[in-house]
Amino acid sequence: MKARLSTDGGARGNPGPAAYGYVLETEDGQVLAAHGEAIGRATNNVAEYSGLVAGLEKAAELGVRELEVVSDSELLVKQMQGEYRVKNETLRDLWEQANDLEQRFAKVRYIAVNRAHNELADSLVNEALDAQT
Repeated sequence: MKARLSTDGGARGNPGPAAYGYVLETEDGQVLAAHGEAIGRATNNVAEYSGLVAGLEKAAELGVRELEVVSDSELLVKQMQGEYRVKNETLRDLWEQANDLEQRFAKVRYIAVNRAHNELADSLVNEALDAQT
């Protein structure tokens, strides 16, 4: 099965109250899973990676074989593609988890988009943040 994973993360203050969201859809737009969750105090980048890891776990659990990951975090996309090094130790742990999860798929491709093209994942982040404050 092929699917698209849209992920997002955010923090109000950096660091501050943080949350992530992801939406997993089939190629024809059927939503397989959507989830937003507050993660306490963290940086924006930690929230972005937390959303990626949670979304990859869900996609693997549902038997997805090929995955297109969409994120509005250029840093996350370029780090996962190997274009940027991961220097921050906390991010490195999450990056390693994401790389380990990638092994469960036949193919994973990352695409950076602007926030306007990631609305549902972004709204899940804000709902989770609103619920925590």
